[in-house]
Amino acid sequence: MKNKREITKLIIKGLLITGGVVIASTSPYFVTRIIPALIKHARYQKKKKEFEKRRFYGAFYKLKKRGFVRIVYRGKQIHVSLTPEGRKWAGRYQIDDLKIKKPWRWDKKWRVLIFDIKEKQRIKRESLRGKLKELGLFQIQKSVWACPYDFQKEIEMLRSFFGLTKEEMVVINASSIENDHKIRKFFGLK
Repeated sequence: MKNKREITKLIIKGLLITGGVVIASTSPYFVTRIIPALIKHARYQKKKKEFEKRRFYGAFYKLKKRGFVRIVYRGKQIHVSLTPEGRKWAGRYQIDDLKIKKPWRWDKKWRVLIFDIKEKQRIKRESLRGKLKELGLFQIQKSVWACPYDFQKEIEMLRSFFGLTKEEMVVINASSIENDHKIRKFFGLK
């Protein structure tokens, strides 16, 4: 809801604009100057819409060409869906936006993430480490990370995105961690 000051500004702005139009319309040059300007503006808006439409269709067909989108014609209907490769690619955007929500009060439980990814999949392992750092987890050891906040949903998304099993990536809920003063300091906990 807008406060009184904002409403007052809107009213004054509206009066200024309408007053300006009334004054301008009394001028003998108003019609000869404003009509061509309005036509030019309308043509520009139409071209802009056509350009945006072409950009949309172009992007859509690039996705189709790359194999991310499937188009199926069923009678008079067109069904558009993501391919498995497209879902994986779209999942990347979800992964980029991941954030662990910090609750108002800590429940005094630690969430410990342990993962074991084979050397053959080193790129996957390093990418996961980078994402865990980005999410704000504390690294206890190379493959052991801790967080005081619930991150189950985020870990499930990461597990799915990286194609890891529950044996390769395990979450432990613990009531204490030995020598946790560094971890508490990292998260700003007492």
